[in-house]
Amino acid sequence: MQPLIMLKKTDEFSSVFSFRKRISSHFFVVHYRPNDTQVMRIGFVVAKKVAKHAVDRNYMRRVLREICRHGLMVNLEADAVIQVHKKFVHQDFSQVKQELNVIFEKIQKRLNG
Repeated sequence: MQPLIMLKKTDEFSSVFSFRKRISSHFFVVHYRPNDTQVMRIGFVVAKKVAKHAVDRNYMRRVLREICRHGLMVNLEADAVIQVHKKFVHQDFSQVKQELNVIFEKIQKRLNG
């Protein structure tokens, strides 16, 4: 299992958004772009419009980071930005994890074939 590498710089996020490839689900929109490295890099966006309190936004980022670190069943050679579109709470954890796995499997299929 490879370590999780985070997208941090504005230019890295902008390059993924400008590639204009995305997949939507109930909670998320995942923007993606193939990269030249052998690892998957991930960034998270949780807007104030989705969750007004910083505590809630940080909780969602923390949950997403843990799911990506331990729960994803795919390993892509791509950059991905997970943008939260609907607030989720502790009770939605299994649905969130399942949605992310389905989205990343779709991305893997699109990139490979």
